[in-house]
Amino acid sequence: MIQIITKLLGQSINILGLIAPRKSAYLALRLFSTPQKGRLSESQHKFMSSAKQKSLKVNDLVAMTYHWPGSKDTVLLLHGWESNAARWKLFIKLLRSHDYDIVAIDGPAHGQSSGKRFNALLYADFIKTVTETFRPKIIIGHSVGGMAAVFCLHENNHLKVDKLVLLGSPAHFVGVLERYVDLMGYSNRVHRTIASEIEKKYGHGPEYFSAAEFAQDLNCNTLIIHDKDDAIIPYSDALLYSSNFKNSKLISTEDMGHSLNNKTVHASIIEFMLS
Repeated sequence: MIQIITKLLGQSINILGLIAPRKSAYLALRLFSTPQKGRLSESQHKFMSSAKQKSLKVNDLVAMTYHWPGSKDTVLLLHGWESNAARWKLFIKLLRSHDYDIVAIDGPAHGQSSGKRFNALLYADFIKTVTETFRPKIIIGHSVGGMAAVFCLHENNHLKVDKLVLLGSPAHFVGVLERYVDLMGYSNRVHRTIASEIEKKYGHGPEYFSAAEFAQDLNCNTLIIHDKDDAIIPYSDALLYSSNFKNSKLISTEDMGHSLNNKTVHASIIEFMLS
């Protein structure tokens, strides 16, 4: 049923694109950037209340941060699409057992952060402000959280981190957009108009926003973990990252899916952090 509704919505935007191309692109981008879930549940609120919570002003938005102080290096945790900082609950408990200084954030329009729209560039702005405030030595990002971290570090070379971990992260925006277009069944006309509107708004077309290419400019040691059967972000994106980072290690998993939120992955991350 959801697939049928999705395709019907896509076809409606295709029809609109025949008479009002820019309006169709506006609606398509609005759908693309509006999360349908990701706010904190009651049970998640309870866990997050164990942290020191601090809101930070980011342009006209507010980023919510969660801080568990520790004596070791500061670690910044970045969730993905339609998620929030509570997705790290199990990993946070493990990090606390090692006495790391932990910071997690809610992305734009997620968790307790403000906003109604989300994209990797808005997220990168959040990461910039949080990184300037807490000065993490290690950044760990799941899915688009990892991509946004690369965007941020590329655009702000005054921000230095020692280690970066990417979990199932997309390597380029072109692929993300194409998968969305395929999901909705948009026409080539609508696809082209979306790309044109992105260029008008951000000064660059979708092809510019390649985290894999940006990675060539980063000097941090990087761990890339990606499942070969990831149904959300293709494994080929991990290979792109691996071939572009100067100092990286790729761990390929099987039958773990996109989430990569389990003890095996957590152990691999801790081993990398301690190395």
